[in-house]
Amino acid sequence: MTGEMSQRFGRCLEDFEVGAIYQHPLGRTITETDNVWFTALTMNTNQLHFNNDYATDGMFGRALVVSTLTLAVVTGLSVMDVSQHAIANLGWDNVRLSNPVFVGDTLYAETRVDGVRESASRPNAGIVTVRTRGLNQDGAVVITFDRNILVAKRGHEPQPFPATHEPW
Repeated sequence: MTGEMSQRFGRCLEDFEVGAIYQHPLGRTITETDNVWFTALTMNTNQLHFNNDYATDGMFGRALVVSTLTLAVVTGLSVMDVSQHAIANLGWDNVRLSNPVFVGDTLYAETRVDGVRESASRPNAGIVTVRTRGLNQDGAVVITFDRNILVAKRGHEPQPFPATHEPW
């Protein structure tokens, strides 16, 4: 007996409409381990992110989550709706950090589609322009950014599972 999964995962270029808003279904709680590892991995030496004693004298009175982790998590939360079939991220613009993120905060994301066009140089793809915002558990906006993504047209999206001719 053979079968195929009929539900597609992710959007191709043809699935985007200007003005559409996607409230991404997953949230992500930031742990101290996330923050310390990401800070170390990226070699960020600002002690506001990993030295609680030092951070108590800072503006917020406690350690801040490194801002590039916030950007990475909020981008990641948007992937299933926005860039699952991306060929390439073309850039992030207008990144704004409007409220601090602390260990224990849960981040959520929503995205508005601001532009959709076919690629002039790649006939099997197009460019999607979106504005994404990340919110914490209280609904406060913690980050906003614009992103341009090269997205595959239907029938040209990357295939995540290898084809096989081996029988069961």
